[in-house]
Amino acid sequence: MREQGGIDEMKARVRAMFEAGVAAADPARAVSEAMDWARADPPGPGGHWQVVALGKAGLAMATAALAALPSDTAALIVTNPENAQGAQSPAGARLIAGDHPVPGPGSQAAGRAILEALARLGPQDRVLALISGGGSALAVAPSDGLSLSDKAEVSRLLLGCGADIAQMNLIRQQLSRLKGGGWLAASAAPVTGLILSDVPGDDLAVIASGPTVAPIGTRAQAADLCRDLGIWDQLPASVRTHLGQPEPTRNRQQARNRLIGANGISVAAMLAAGAQAAPFALSGDVGDLAPRIVALLADLAPGTALAFGGESTVTLRGDGLGGRNQELALRVALLAEQAGVSGPWCFLSGGTDGRDGPTDAAGGLVDPQTCESIRAGGEDPQSLLANNDSYRALRAGGALLMTGATGTNVADLAILARG
Repeated sequence: MREQGGIDEMKARVRAMFEAGVAAADPARAVSEAMDWARADPPGPGGHWQVVALGKAGLAMATAALAALPSDTAALIVTNPENAQGAQSPAGARLIAGDHPVPGPGSQAAGRAILEALARLGPQDRVLALISGGGSALAVAPSDGLSLSDKAEVSRLLLGCGADIAQMNLIRQQLSRLKGGGWLAASAAPVTGLILSDVPGDDLAVIASGPTVAPIGTRAQAADLCRDLGIWDQLPASVRTHLGQPEPTRNRQQARNRLIGANGISVAAMLAAGAQAAPFALSGDVGDLAPRIVALLADLAPGTALAFGGESTVTLRGDGLGGRNQELALRVALLAEQAGVSGPWCFLSGGTDGRDGPTDAAGGLVDPQTCESIRAGGEDPQSLLANNDSYRALRAGGALLMTGATGTNVADLAILARG
């Protein structure tokens, strides 16, 4: 009982560190602090502001921006259903729930609304683009000759083949009228962007597929990447045809873009809460990442916690339910058990948006008893892992990390601790 009590206390401390990291990504505060810079290029005579917020933090970002802009400001907010449900949008703002992680009808309606809002503007107007993670799926406007089902199938293939976020976005940009600077081509008004990063390295061209930034690749490069990822032959024929066509000429203005929040800021907050910096980031496939994390336990001193940031990937081989954070946590629990790791420890891995994959969990929080708890719940953790069914396994073991929608998104955070 004493050891379990110590583990519970350690898990409570670890969860508090994670929550400190999430709090550091508060999108409303980040936008408020950047508004003096954003307003440095105001509308011309007869012009007005048009706010377009896209992403999981869109509602909080737009609310903060509108508080600092004139009353005649128009606003369109596109966010995920969890954050939109029951939400009170700012007065006069239009709120649309897109679909995530695979685009759907809501995403198509959102994409159409964004293009229509931008098309109404003239050079005297100004666009304030508020961009955060999740935007790639939440708003879509397929290129000519492509359908929503084509794009949804591409997203499904990319999620299942282990592609990282940069690879996904290089391909997505070539299939869209919004991504890869699409907002700049659609708007006659100058664009200012405030961007909350959910990707490692904080490349503005990758966040939400870079609607206010030049594309990161070409159609030919996207086609080659699809071949390298082994999904070319599975792509819809219309997509293969599109990627094989010559590169179009697009006239794009330049945007004023500013990064206002990032994963590294959240990791720093976890360090301030008592953790130490991990020797590597969350990156690569969880099957390769989990052994590296478990290996750290051998030399981790009691009372020490290591903080990680980044974003891993998962290769889907089954039809189970889960996400990269849940699968990483389950793999760490199994490997630690197999290695016979002694003494109290715990590992938390979670998405800062509060949702890991197509589930209601943010991730997992595992300890030495997790695998046995899963078995006591009537499940086989190894079999469930083989089917990518980490959600079912962790639920049986009481190890799901449940936070609810957080209203922000700066990729993933993890903590490994010794008691």
